[in-house]
Amino acid sequence: MSSTRTIPIFPESPRAGATGGEGPPEFRVSPPLSLYVHIPWCVQKCPYCDFNSHEAGKTIPERQYVDALIADLQSALPLIWGRPVLSVFFGGGTPSLLSPEAIDELLAAFRALAMLAPDAEITLEANPGALKAEKFDGFRAAGVNRLSLGIQSFDDEHLKALGRIHGGAEARRAAALAARHFERFNLDLMYGLPGQTLAQALSDIDTALSFAPPHLSCYQLTLEPNTRFAAFPPPLPEADLCADIQEAIEARLAAAGYLNYETSAFARPGRQCLHNLNYWHFGDYLGIGAGAHSKLTLHDRVLRQMRWKHPQTYLDKGAAGLWLQEDRQVDAAELPFEFLMNALRLADGFAPSLFELRTARPLSSILPKLHGAADNGLLSIRPERIAPTARGRRFLNVLLEGFLDADA
Repeated sequence: MSSTRTIPIFPESPRAGATGGEGPPEFRVSPPLSLYVHIPWCVQKCPYCDFNSHEAGKTIPERQYVDALIADLQSALPLIWGRPVLSVFFGGGTPSLLSPEAIDELLAAFRALAMLAPDAEITLEANPGALKAEKFDGFRAAGVNRLSLGIQSFDDEHLKALGRIHGGAEARRAAALAARHFERFNLDLMYGLPGQTLAQALSDIDTALSFAPPHLSCYQLTLEPNTRFAAFPPPLPEADLCADIQEAIEARLAAAGYLNYETSAFARPGRQCLHNLNYWHFGDYLGIGAGAHSKLTLHDRVLRQMRWKHPQTYLDKGAAGLWLQEDRQVDAAELPFEFLMNALRLADGFAPSLFELRTARPLSSILPKLHGAADNGLLSIRPERIAPTARGRRFLNVLLEGFLDADA
């Protein structure tokens, strides 16, 4: 098999305080920082969803939760002091269940407490079935500049099979309103749905394209543990058909001018999701809200944290100043694989110098494994860029398996 390796040795990268595997890491450059805000309620729990989401009932405790989010951020300020926040992402759950006034208050607090960049990307996830038309104007006026719509499908029968509360007409109406009110918006679609054909999957793509979204996310439906679908599996298309659908979607979107810049993400040039790019570049993120996760780099260690998962527990514990359910230091030996697990999802991969900046280890520590992946046709190695090949992207798990114990 021909190799895509083109150089035997990398030039020295900017020093990040690499340890070479001995002693504690030393980080001299802080990664870019994002803020994630988790809103844990949905109108109803979808049978395929394994996210930390809970049925809202008639009302949600909006006032109490907004106060808690602000206090949660205040408690975390010592860990991010002086660092600019480049993006904010309201995820869920269904963040659009909050009022525009609540979003406005939260963003005002974020600007007052943290160094929120003036041009920060501010994304809010929304579901067509829990989004009234007047909310679009309200969210935009509050400062949200990017909307992510959980469409999943435009087909009534497939939406019903997925347990969604909206129909195709609501999905099309929400997409049209998003295009009218937001210059930047994303449409989430799923394929490999119960009973779905290749033609039906491409029909969803064509309908989505009719709204000219700057960004599309296309995921294959998978049966996740601890979901209703895992307990009562629906009949899904065969694996070969799902592979055909994936290839057809990629071809259709490429022909329409979209870059498949990440495994499941497609964007017009310059319209990639900056918040998610920071995740994939192994940047830092502070997560606030029930069940939110954080990854924070200090000068001598990387921390991972998780807030209390259940909304009421989060509120009760937070009232006592106890926001964290989990708080641990990442073993320095874990960092190389964690970095690669994220960065190799990107079509463009990563600059060689980024590995050392994010892991505090020299790239030479994984050079034999990089060359092995290149010799197997899974990786392209160039002086300015290390990236998965088309084969490496298709068999990403195989590529990553080669880097287990990447520090060895």
